[in-house]
Amino acid sequence: MLHRSHYILLFAIPGLLLSACSGGPETGPVEVRWDQNNCERCRMMLSDPHFAAQIRYFPEAKRSRVMKFDDIGCATLWLKDQQWKVDPKTEIWVAEHSSGEWIDARKATYIRKKNSPMGYDLGAQADAGQDGLNFVEAKQHIEQVENEFNVHGNVHGMQQQQDLKQQGLARESAKQ
Repeated sequence: MLHRSHYILLFAIPGLLLSACSGGPETGPVEVRWDQNNCERCRMMLSDPHFAAQIRYFPEAKRSRVMKFDDIGCATLWLKDQQWKVDPKTEIWVAEHSSGEWIDARKATYIRKKNSPMGYDLGAQADAGQDGLNFVEAKQHIEQVENEFNVHGNVHGMQQQQDLKQQGLARESAKQ
């Protein structure tokens, strides 16, 4: 005859094993470990809970995966290079700029804010705002900023670096 403690072990251990294998939720944003997680695109540490974004995508025949970003700009620029970018199951979440609560990025209104982590300077909010941008307009703004300032070192950014290097070399040779 089994003791009471054996019955507890008989049911508790399989229950614990099943719960450990189940993983996290398959929809919605996940917890961010501020100042520990890095942006998937630029590798900068996530430190501002008012501008962060997450993308949950569903690889074929696998569990969903969540990528974290320090700015909605990094998220949308990263997403445009993914093969599943138009998959209707793909979820995009953005932090509401005043509360830090997660909201659906496609339904958010974006207002111009200063000092976002990557300089795209868009804050998301659930309420429609005067002069606010919808998601499509926000992506266009991000593309414009990226093309104008080449935030991630595109050809124009490399040319600027070369110009600065030449200026530095010219100063050095003038000193000699």
